Amino acid sequence: MITNIPGYPRIGSQRELKKACENYWAGKISLEKLELTARLLRKEHWETLHQAGIDLIPSNDFSFYDQMLDMSMALGVIPARFQELRRSFANPNCLELYFAMARGYQKNGFDLTAVEMTKWFDTNYHYLVPEFDASQAYSLQSRKSVQEFTEALQQGIRTKPVLIGPVTYILCGKIKTAGVTRAALLQQLLPAYLELLAALRDAGADWVQLDEPCLVTDLEPADKILYQLAYTAIRDAFPNLKLLLTTYFGALEDNTDLALQLPVDALHIDLVRAPEQLNTVLNALPENIQLSLGVVDGRNIWKNDYTTSMSLIHQAVQAIGRERLMLGTSCSLLHVPYNLDDETALNADIKQWMAFARQKVEEVISLKQITVGDTTLLAVNQQVMEQRKSAPGIHVPAVKARLAAVTADDFSRQHSFTERQPLQQAKLQLPLLPTTTIGSFPQTVEIRQLRSHLKKGQITPAQYDQDISAAIREAISWQESLGLDVLVHGEFERNDMVEYFGEQLEGFAFTQNGWVQSYGSRCVKPPVIYGDVWRPQPMTVAWSQFAQSLTNKPVKGMLTGPVTILQWSFVRNDQPRMDTAFQIALAIRDEVKDLEDAGITVIQVDEPALREGLPLRKSKQDAYLRQAVDAFRLSVAPVQDTTQIHTHMCYAEFNDIIAHIAAMDADVITMETSRSQMELLEAFARFSYPNETGPGVYDIHSPRVPGVAEMGKLLHRAATLLPVRNLWVNPDCGLKTRKWPETEMSLRNMVQAAREVRKQLA
Repeated sequence: MITNIPGYPRIGSQRELKKACENYWAGKISLEKLELTARLLRKEHWETLHQAGIDLIPSNDFSFYDQMLDMSMALGVIPARFQELRRSFANPNCLELYFAMARGYQKNGFDLTAVEMTKWFDTNYHYLVPEFDASQAYSLQSRKSVQEFTEALQQGIRTKPVLIGPVTYILCGKIKTAGVTRAALLQQLLPAYLELLAALRDAGADWVQLDEPCLVTDLEPADKILYQLAYTAIRDAFPNLKLLLTTYFGALEDNTDLALQLPVDALHIDLVRAPEQLNTVLNALPENIQLSLGVVDGRNIWKNDYTTSMSLIHQAVQAIGRERLMLGTSCSLLHVPYNLDDETALNADIKQWMAFARQKVEEVISLKQITVGDTTLLAVNQQVMEQRKSAPGIHVPAVKARLAAVTADDFSRQHSFTERQPLQQAKLQLPLLPTTTIGSFPQTVEIRQLRSHLKKGQITPAQYDQDISAAIREAISWQESLGLDVLVHGEFERNDMVEYFGEQLEGFAFTQNGWVQSYGSRCVKPPVIYGDVWRPQPMTVAWSQFAQSLTNKPVKGMLTGPVTILQWSFVRNDQPRMDTAFQIALAIRDEVKDLEDAGITVIQVDEPALREGLPLRKSKQDAYLRQAVDAFRLSVAPVQDTTQIHTHMCYAEFNDIIAHIAAMDADVITMETSRSQMELLEAFARFSYPNETGPGVYDIHSPRVPGVAEMGKLLHRAATLLPVRNLWVNPDCGLKTRKWPETEMSLRNMVQAAREVRKQLA
């Protein structure tokens, strides 16, 4: 029985890759030092899996920024705007071009916007969207996957190279030229794929993993034909290369026959997200195909229930025998932290219920050992599972009773937006195209050290409060001088938009080193929701009230919404996820009311992850969206009509959920639209979105500073799509990760653009 890991974390247990990349971008280390860090991380990754006894060890799952961007570089999918920059480099496929596509490029006479970014299926991982147009010619440009396979082989480890499958790569991209078809793209890209596979074969690869998660989504008939064409061509070219077709994040469902008819040697299925698909797959599995069982959760941090996994494994053994089976994680372990052993401060009872990447690898090996009769491992695991069910703090009767008492009236504002809007305008007295920011300002080294010193007891709470107060006072004064209309306090006291709230809510636990990659060098440390959630006391009122006391302009109260707190945490798996979401919603509801009572007239409840939680199958989406919208409405419903409720969303496609966004009934929604050049607003225009909207006019994930004319052009574009009276002007996301000089220049240009367009449109 072969053991198989689809992918492993790459940032380093202490975020070594993040730090090295950021130092390289800042000019503090050389390219050689950056590449050395990468080699050491890959070496550690391979040795960890090899020593654990894993048979199919992945390579090319490492990336400096994103695996989809790696695939674009390999296939030569370079947007036209980067071609001149590419020609300016001695090496046309250098890391500087790679990072320019990821982050934008503004030097040496170039001013290039970054490639569009969006969520990888229903995860919090972001990928760089391939751009296809009629002018492109594709060919193999980067042999990174071959180089890393050879690198591992030189260490005595034969790995399984991992590639994004050709059809998923195309389906996750964006066609920029009318008339270009996916079928034509496949024919253009296949030669480069075949050349890459030939290079891997010649380098000595036995197995190649081709990731095709689009097989668990709704596919058009034409897309299903793409799969048949692609894999027939690959098999014809490589009759002896072993192909592992890897699916994850859901069930094959109506694509089961398609997947099983493709000429591959093994199929990997996700039995954590979709255990119900096993019987169907086993009944239709051709005799010449091996089956990889993804039974260990690659998306969450809870210890595997061996009894549940063994029932699935036993079912598969009975159907097709041990020799045709592989055991593995449900998906790449990219989505979980490195090593639970590094958590020295975590509550011991909670810690024993958890498993990070290193432990999940051990769980795969343990399950294999149980299949050959190791009953001790099973017995110990069963004891842990039983202990968790009755542990203190898991179930709180008062929390469950409050949720059970919620009625339909608790989800609705007093009156409709049409009635609320004039009341809010009269109270706030804002100009046409009011300007604001999304909430956070740059987190400088000094601010981060301040929080660290407080946590370590190196300064008193009074000293901490004094310094945070000074930072807020300075931020308010600076925003007033800049001319922003609705201000923010800057969130200097917050480590993370989810962790900050989790630290003040019951039912949460926190790790020291539980870092996972969100995008590029951006890493997050999700809280762990282990029990029922409730708010013991106000969380943000004091700082918001202090900031508002410094100015006559409105200062937004800043909260994170219930669905985003849910999605960006590791959530308990012993009750329905949305039950936990509604518990969080009630806690946020209490905070919203306290903010209003404290005199805060504009309250933002961010829900950037609402779209992220959308099920991949359309048949399941309405039920989720109704619950997600209800959770938001439950959070904000108790305020008066004159209190303006904002929400924020970013980096997602909204076309198919626009009606549900409208149903949230937020007075103002701000969102990312800059990288797509306001393309997203077309869905709002087609729907005749009734409420106010703040389309982001510049990309905060790039260090480039956009000019006044550039942002003005975007505002004019927005004004052709939506009523000007309903438009706001803002960046596309929070400014926490940016530096102050670029933030100041960008916001100054943004305010000036708003003033100029305001005059022109008036």
